[in-house]
Amino acid sequence: MNVLLIGGGGREHAIAWKLAQSPRLTKLTIAPGNPAMKDLGELVPDVSPLDLDAVVALAERTSADLVVVGPEGPLAAGVTDRLVEAGFRVFGPSRAAAQLEASKAFANQLMAESSIATSVSESFDDPVPAKAYVAAVGHQVVIKADGLAAGKGVTVCDDVAQAEAAIDRIMVDRAFGDAGVRIVVEERMYGREVSAHAFTDGITVRHMPFSCDHKPVFDGNLGPNTGGMGVYSPPAWLDDDTATRIRNDVSERAVAALSAAGRTYAGVIYPGMMVTDAGPKVVEFNARFGDPETEVLLPKLRTDLLDIFEAVADQRLANIEVEWDDVATVGVIMASGGYPDSYETGKPISGLDTVDAGIEVFVAGAREEHGQLVTGGGRVLCVVARGATIEAARELAYQNVERISFEGAHYRTDIGLTANQPLEVAVR
Repeated sequence: MNVLLIGGGGREHAIAWKLAQSPRLTKLTIAPGNPAMKDLGELVPDVSPLDLDAVVALAERTSADLVVVGPEGPLAAGVTDRLVEAGFRVFGPSRAAAQLEASKAFANQLMAESSIATSVSESFDDPVPAKAYVAAVGHQVVIKADGLAAGKGVTVCDDVAQAEAAIDRIMVDRAFGDAGVRIVVEERMYGREVSAHAFTDGITVRHMPFSCDHKPVFDGNLGPNTGGMGVYSPPAWLDDDTATRIRNDVSERAVAALSAAGRTYAGVIYPGMMVTDAGPKVVEFNARFGDPETEVLLPKLRTDLLDIFEAVADQRLANIEVEWDDVATVGVIMASGGYPDSYETGKPISGLDTVDAGIEVFVAGAREEHGQLVTGGGRVLCVVARGATIEAARELAYQNVERISFEGAHYRTDIGLTANQPLEVAVR
């Protein structure tokens, strides 16, 4: 089978790595990909995932039997719709279904109508009433850009002044461009976050193991939010009852609600959850695999990923039993110094050939210069280890992180450190 994979980050590196293990794969084309993926498939670096005409043309040129869309941007832009209209099978939701991530206001409305638990929120397209609302409410708030902001359009505020500054940054300074034309102001939730991924064809839902991302840039969950600085799976602190409520009352209910609204959802649905004293509540929905969650989830997957993708595209996921290894995985992001603010690129990366057997290094932000892999983005790579326990996987991951270097490299040293602590120990 010929597969076209759209994207070029660490998530897509992990997807390509897993697809390449399928005995059914004839050819894998990756657009644009990155140099670390060149042994997994044919890279087409001159095709942008957001150039929908170019994506369709590439699918035609490569005679793609299936197109897999990794990033949220092209999904929100309608790449699935364009490809389906051109006669291709696609893994990834339609533009209408991807609104679940592309518009937080839409997601909040869907949750309200479907009785999916989340925080109290209001949407604004003018900073003046937004600030008045913040000043009037009797609780701390979270300010979110309504559109896609690569995981960085969220500010968790401790006071009114911080909230007002976040509103100005998004709506006046346009730090996230058109994603900040509208904002959502939400009641701040307290608890512990968990990522809940699932495959779905709009009818059947197959849940993945739970995982926990570390968003803030510094140890102890300090500093600004990033796209994710590391992740572990599974969270021992998550009890079975809460896990079942998330699967049934959030993921499956959202899929059913979207289908009922004529927005049949096919792909990965990924609600980010907060487990609060009042039970699990949705922080936000994502319409694709998380990054870096994908990097620790796919090494657990026993079932052929190509079989799953094809079953989703054909709406026959009910015929597929998805099996997972019962192992712990920990992934540590190595980022450029200064990320998520300004940072330099072009720093040579060394040590990739010294990691232990069984360690996976998924590259996100890198390019090749004179035959040398150099940094090319904020989050550069993710070092992933497996183990019988989180502690064992974590130790192995950090042993191998220390073997990889580039100038200015930054990483958190506490990924997975509280993975086995009870919920009440780790809140806030």
